[in-house]
Amino acid sequence: MTLTLGHFLSLGAMLFAMSVVGIFLNRRNLIVLLMAVELMLLAINTNFVAFSYYLHDMHGQIFVFFILTVAAAESAIGLAILVLLFRNKSSINVDELNSLKG
Repeated sequence: MTLTLGHFLSLGAMLFAMSVVGIFLNRRNLIVLLMAVELMLLAINTNFVAFSYYLHDMHGQIFVFFILTVAAAESAIGLAILVLLFRNKSSINVDELNSLKG
């Protein structure tokens, strides 16, 4: 069985749809929201790599490295903010986080 571009695009679409569902169904837990955003970025990266492979062009794979770098920085900063919010509020419920005063 040969994997075609459609297989990779459908995988990316399913990952993206799962992340959108994760965002809309669970709006309370901040960790799940961050994981859904990361899953969304991975779905986009899957599409970039698939198009890059099938078009025999390296630009898509180079762009994926930039996206992964930004995603790693975003998750590190997001988790640091999450730890600070949990220390101050003793909860990671998004509904209780109505102010971000320092």
